[in-house]
Amino acid sequence: MIGVSLLLNVWRLLIGPSTPDRILALDTMYINSIALIILYGMSLGTTLYFEAALLIAMLGFVSTVAVCKYLLRGDIIE
Repeated sequence: MIGVSLLLNVWRLLIGPSTPDRILALDTMYINSIALIILYGMSLGTTLYFEAALLIAMLGFVSTVAVCKYLLRGDIIE
């Protein structure tokens, strides 16, 4: 089901009618990929994948904030 949701997010990212729709689809893709990595780590019984999921979560949050700030103000660094 997570794989299907990732495919639907890619579809929304490519077809999305506006830029905020595409940003939201990208943010949802981050969340779904984190869930997929955590489930894979649980099935293997290793903690290495949890660290990778944490790294993706931090990068996803920072990139979403940076893109939204750029769209609102036109500049990332004030």
